[in-house]
Amino acid sequence: MKAVKRWSIGNLADIPVSLPGARYRAPPPGRRRVWIIMVLSLITMFFIMAYMYPHHSKRACYMISSRGCKALADWLPPSLREYSDDEIAARVVIREILSSPPVIRKNSKIAFMFLTPGTLPFERLWDRFFLGHEGKFSVYIHASKERPVHYSRYFLNREIRSDEVVWGRISMVDAERRLLANALRDTSNQQFVLLSDSCVPLRSFEYIYNYLMHSNLSYVDCFDDPGQHGAGRHMNHMLPEIPKKDFRKGAQWFTMKRQHAVATMADSLYYSKFRDYCGPGIENNKNCIADEHYLPTFFHMLDPGGIANWTVTQVDWSERKWHPKTYMPEDITHELLNNLTSTDTLVHVTSVGMGEEIWMPCMWNGIQRPCYLFGRKFHPDTLDKLLDLFSNYTRSVTWNL
Repeated sequence: MKAVKRWSIGNLADIPVSLPGARYRAPPPGRRRVWIIMVLSLITMFFIMAYMYPHHSKRACYMISSRGCKALADWLPPSLREYSDDEIAARVVIREILSSPPVIRKNSKIAFMFLTPGTLPFERLWDRFFLGHEGKFSVYIHASKERPVHYSRYFLNREIRSDEVVWGRISMVDAERRLLANALRDTSNQQFVLLSDSCVPLRSFEYIYNYLMHSNLSYVDCFDDPGQHGAGRHMNHMLPEIPKKDFRKGAQWFTMKRQHAVATMADSLYYSKFRDYCGPGIENNKNCIADEHYLPTFFHMLDPGGIANWTVTQVDWSERKWHPKTYMPEDITHELLNNLTSTDTLVHVTSVGMGEEIWMPCMWNGIQRPCYLFGRKFHPDTLDKLLDLFSNYTRSVTWNL
């Protein structure tokens, strides 16, 4: 029997050739295929379960890796959540309301709804605007602090039952809904315009009447702001009925068709989410402003194709402050009013970075037209100048259907 030679580390360097290592025996091809199939099956089952049964909490996911969790969430297709009984009922009712055709008659009216703390400083201007068009409009006033003193017969005894309004709170939305409810009692009202005490008309009555009555959309401002003052205001308590991806922002000053006004009043499910969870400091110090988010989110979810996604009320946000620019007497010129009435594109400013801008054309029934019918915020001291210029700037453009 041949003796086995023992090697030490010291004499390995003297070996002119390398020693063959231990012989590796590859597993049979069949066994390798089985392992591959098993691993792929487990991965597939994991993704199927994650898709079919999405977890309501991301805590377990984030225990592994926050980046990995986000990457996984972005990669997976959106899950099809089953609606609750309340959601099904709400959507069926609203669908039926919106499916009813508009009824435009010779006696169809526009409801002008004024949201004000007290006396309306521009009543004399509105009086001139309404003069000669009796029977084509209605006036409703929500005065939250004091009973207004009137200068125009069109505003006499037009106050509705009012309540306190606090900026940023659901009470602002409640006041809007209160105005809508009272205006809907008149079946001749087919268009509903929300205005503030600092709003003024930028067009003649005939122009505005035709613009709104023949429009196939409601003018509700709505855009996606992914920043902290947009989607960052979404509350987790709004889930699952209002997902963050559908949370929208917009100015509160709307004009809407009767069907949309009825749908707004019929809503209790989505309204209750904003009533209970949208307000300053309710969750994680987020400042959710109900009047900036309720209607834009509601219509984006229930009838996105039925709104224009912009408002016909001009506001100057160029100063990038919490409140828009106020026009003073020295600002009121024919050139300013001409600029306001000739603008046919608008911009939404998001809260991303230094304020990313989203530009869009103002389309009326598929035709690009000037955007604005009304303007705000005008200081009360601008009244006399506006009265002097009113006839000129409202007649500068004629209406052509």
